[in-house]
Amino acid sequence: MKTTVKNITDTKVQLTITLDATALDDAEKVALVKLSKTAKVPGFRKGKVPASVAAKHIDPQALQDQLLDDAISKAIAEAFMAEKIQALDRPMVDVKKYVPGDVLEFTAEVDVLPAVKLGDYKKLGKKPEAVVVKAEEVDDVIERMRQGFADKKEVKRAAEDGDETVIDFVGKKDDVPFDGGTGTDYTLKLGSGQFIPGFEEGIVGHKAGETFDLELSFPKDYHAKDLAGEKVVFTTTLKKVVALELPKADDELAKKAGDFKTLAELKADIKREITTQKENEAANAFKDALIDALIEKSTVPAPDVLVNDQMRSIEQDFSQNLMYRGLDLHTYLQSNNFADEDEWREKEVKPAAVRRTQAGLVLNELTKAENITATDAEIDEHVEVHKRQYANNPEVLKQFETDEVRRDIANHFVTEKTLARLVELNGGTATTHN
Repeated sequence: MKTTVKNITDTKVQLTITLDATALDDAEKVALVKLSKTAKVPGFRKGKVPASVAAKHIDPQALQDQLLDDAISKAIAEAFMAEKIQALDRPMVDVKKYVPGDVLEFTAEVDVLPAVKLGDYKKLGKKPEAVVVKAEEVDDVIERMRQGFADKKEVKRAAEDGDETVIDFVGKKDDVPFDGGTGTDYTLKLGSGQFIPGFEEGIVGHKAGETFDLELSFPKDYHAKDLAGEKVVFTTTLKKVVALELPKADDELAKKAGDFKTLAELKADIKREITTQKENEAANAFKDALIDALIEKSTVPAPDVLVNDQMRSIEQDFSQNLMYRGLDLHTYLQSNNFADEDEWREKEVKPAAVRRTQAGLVLNELTKAENITATDAEIDEHVEVHKRQYANNPEVLKQFETDEVRRDIANHFVTEKTLARLVELNGGTATTHN
């Protein structure tokens, strides 16, 4: 077998492989054995026909097809191993020359795991952000607690800002109701900013039982293009006005909120919670910044096959997230001024997919550079953690016994250790806060 390798790009190679008569003869013998198992020959049971006998009863074209398939598959496997090629997909094969019993020449083009040239990962010039929790942030949480513990009392007076109201409404554009513009028994807190500007303000001053029209205009940057900047009329019926009497921000509020004796204890707990959340966000942001900087300093080609896999994953996750939020892709594309799905994929999805691909490749190279591994004990510990999370789901628990899932967990753990090492090398072991 003769093999030559041509690098088409940093992520794609083409092998030209030539097989001589001896290799083709061996492939024919293998093909005969395979086809003899299904050959029908009088006097022999199916699967028991000798290859030498089956040869006389097998369709010549079927034999040549099987021969070529076996010869090409075997040659590619041997060539990849000899050339140390890490293929990422099935190669595209093109037969250039075939003389039965004499010579076979073909090319095999395939995406490969590219060589990554790692930059100086110990001096990336990034620093973790200091975490600061302001008193106003704690006060905002206290205010939301006061709202949650508010005493509610239905009143006959006109609605005021801060009241909770129950309304029916029908929105019309050019006297025609539009999608999403109708509600029945809708609870709306005035001043919450849930509706377009002017709607909540228009309810102020009206009493329960009144029906009135609110002539408004949608904001010019409204996500639904057919309504952006358009004049509409909301015919609104105010059915109930509820006054909210908020409790004082004092020790009694703290006792209602949990196992606290004083407001100071409650505020301290809130500050700790906010601090932890911000520290986690800062740590994740620091990791992302380090990865981006490492990609920038390194040479990291992104194979199309890996990028396409990531694009499919991103699209699927994004569509699910939109669905959970009660939106759809069409609405998102309109609100973000994308002409169509193709433009969205090219401008938003593909760059994210390239970044994910490069991040995976560069971290894999860093793992090798720092000799980071996972011991069986560490993997077992992580598997047990996952098992405890799904203790009440027998079907999921079974999956943790498979080699594939264990490998996935091991790979994830190694990636976590690699990121931790990158953070450590760049001075991110501690986060400060006030």
